[in-house]
Amino acid sequence: MADRASAFAEIQDTFFSYVRGITYATMITVDRENRPRARVLLPVWEVVDGHPVGWLAVYKTPVKTAHLAGNPHTTYAYWSPRQNAAFVDSVSTWADDEESRHHAWDLYVEGGPPGVGYDPVRYWRGGPEDPEYHVLRIAPWRIQLVRGADLRSTLWYRDEETG
Repeated sequence: MADRASAFAEIQDTFFSYVRGITYATMITVDRENRPRARVLLPVWEVVDGHPVGWLAVYKTPVKTAHLAGNPHTTYAYWSPRQNAAFVDSVSTWADDEESRHHAWDLYVEGGPPGVGYDPVRYWRGGPEDPEYHVLRIAPWRIQLVRGADLRSTLWYRDEETG
């Protein structure tokens, strides 16, 4: 049986603690035949108006582009050897506007949350204007946290949030 969080604030500290401790997430998309595809990436996170928002700096590959065009629903899975885990079910959309590109870039440099990120210039030498630099905006609708010590699970749903 899972506990329910009525507001993201109830799980925010634990979620960010898991993200900081694990860092990399497995991003899962599906192709047009509903076959899953996983890849390991490093999203950064923030809270906007009480809701989690993720950003993912990526190359706009043909596979990722096709998968998201067919179905923007994605899952980001974090897991640690201590069995702590976070599963973020979301909608991921391309955010190609200048403001989003710069905002995500800054979050990577500053850390989102603090301790999670990197200097993206290692991959995109042209900075946020580099033509190979693209950003996905991650809008979670469900987050499940699993505590490894006792496998206790807590669920948060965006549509049920009251706070």
